[in-house]
Amino acid sequence: MTTNYLKKAAKTPDTETATAQKVVTGMLADIEARGEAAVREYSEKLDRWTGDIIMSPADIDARIKEVPVSVRRDIEFAARQVYDFAVAQRQSIRDFSTELHPGVIAGQKVLPVNVVGCYAPAGRYAHIASAYMTVATAKAAGVKHIIACSSPYRGGGMHPYVLYAFKVAGADTVMTLGGVQAIATMAYGLFTGKPADVVVGPGNKFVAEAKRTLFGKVGIDVFAGPSEVAVIADESADPAIVASDLVGQAEHGHESPAWLFTTSESLARKVMDLVPQLIDKLPPTAKDAAGAAWRDYGEVMVCGTREEVVAISDQYASEHLEIHAQDLDWWLDHLTCYGSLFLGEETTVAFGDKASGPNHVLPTKGAARYSGGLSVHKFMKTLTWQRMNRQASREIGLVTARISRIEGMEAHARTADDRLAKYFPNQQFDLGTPVEV
Repeated sequence: MTTNYLKKAAKTPDTETATAQKVVTGMLADIEARGEAAVREYSEKLDRWTGDIIMSPADIDARIKEVPVSVRRDIEFAARQVYDFAVAQRQSIRDFSTELHPGVIAGQKVLPVNVVGCYAPAGRYAHIASAYMTVATAKAAGVKHIIACSSPYRGGGMHPYVLYAFKVAGADTVMTLGGVQAIATMAYGLFTGKPADVVVGPGNKFVAEAKRTLFGKVGIDVFAGPSEVAVIADESADPAIVASDLVGQAEHGHESPAWLFTTSESLARKVMDLVPQLIDKLPPTAKDAAGAAWRDYGEVMVCGTREEVVAISDQYASEHLEIHAQDLDWWLDHLTCYGSLFLGEETTVAFGDKASGPNHVLPTKGAARYSGGLSVHKFMKTLTWQRMNRQASREIGLVTARISRIEGMEAHARTADDRLAKYFPNQQFDLGTPVEV
């Protein structure tokens, strides 16, 4: 492979993990032990919030009066896009039954979980899109009760736009809570008495670590890290657009990787010249985040062939992957590891982040090698069932008894023996050699 790094990252997304693990472990243990009192203390200490945790319908209505009509329209449009895509996903999976052997009927039922917790952060930015991405998808799945949490915004109550997005998308309970304490509250069922079966939504490294630590007690969407973007580009790409898209995602945070994989060294060098210029033109908050992200995590790789680009891209398994290259169908057919794929210059990550329809909660830190992003499937349980008549029980019972005894599991074998003796009392069967130890 002839890959050449024109820019190599100084850090990796795992650099800051250890610190987050230590903080989160202590907080979760404290919240589990002391419950709601601990949550209120953390809320006051970390977010300067001492108001009500659960918002009443009257509180919600009063708060969202601040939302302009134009903003309402945009949120409603985007939420409908997400909901409609999730409904289409739901319709792609179905109940079924099939006869596997004469008299042996097996099938599956696809059912939603009962309670979901959805988190939308509001720290450096108010993540309005995350509110409807998570809640609308759970709603499309048919979840019975959806709990939504977002932190107080800059010391006040919940950001009214985030709150409106929760309401439009269909949240049943809304809580003014942020960070680790929000994730723990939803997982443990504090304030609501309804422990979440699944907790979803993006957040900082502490939120991500809380979800990872609680996984098993609850389901989660993905093991999330800082937002990532990769762009695949060839000589036909517009370097200005490529640079813009790299910077557009780097503003997520100081630890957000931005990668360029290309077959054109000329394009690569133009992009490397443009990125710092675009960062310098950003407002202070975005400039600070994107500047650090590009400095510490940005990478530029030049490959000899597009096959080499595919191999590198699949190795990185980026959360977001844009293709600025000729023959888009070829790339669609050959790439296998990405959170979400954006084909062509006209289809930027920002569109997917906000309004196009597919979910923006996606796997990071290489998890796209084995996992997709948040979808209606995350809220569905595929449950199996089976039924058989007595003749089928005879066939299955004989095989079960013999295999069980080969494995050394005599009690298993006897459940088959007992049925065969009851249903076919005058017949002799080869049931295997009984286990004696």
